[in-house]
Amino acid sequence: MNALQRCGWCNDDPLYIAYHDLEWGRPVHNDDKLFEMLVLEGAQAGLSWITILKKRDNYRRLFHGFEPARVAAMTGDDVERLLQDAGIVRNRLKVNSAIRNARVFLAMQQQYGSFASWLWQHVDGQPVVNHWASLAECPASTPLSDRISKALKKHGMNFVGSTVIYAFLQATGVVNDHLTNCPCHPRHQQD
Repeated sequence: MNALQRCGWCNDDPLYIAYHDLEWGRPVHNDDKLFEMLVLEGAQAGLSWITILKKRDNYRRLFHGFEPARVAAMTGDDVERLLQDAGIVRNRLKVNSAIRNARVFLAMQQQYGSFASWLWQHVDGQPVVNHWASLAECPASTPLSDRISKALKKHGMNFVGSTVIYAFLQATGVVNDHLTNCPCHPRHQQD
């Protein structure tokens, strides 16, 4: 058996290593954290994840710690202010999407009790643990991400295509795609 090593997408940047080791693939049930990852994955579309990680503290500051109610209350003036800040991805569609999605997120919380309840019921409350041996095996989207993407769009969200949602599911541990040779894969974890 080969020595354990981090998933191949994780480079040697300390920020990336911490994200890989401590966050990615770990189940998230906190609505504010789920909202944060939804916004960040949408912002990442077309960019590298390390770019977003390096801007995450700025996103947290400018988007009120990702409190959905505070983001939902943001106005056109807030959008213009955000678009002047180089600390985030200055894309009008993505900034407007964060605000729109916050409003939908709040409506979904009202309807389902929490966004987490709605999300985790798609996997019967248990993470999907895959057993990929290489990055080449790991898909960009799946029937699960297709269904969740379609449902989120039906609720009124945008920047939630199946590929973005699959990355979101991986990030929030709904799907665990750590490679089987990674020390973070569940088969190598101690209880």
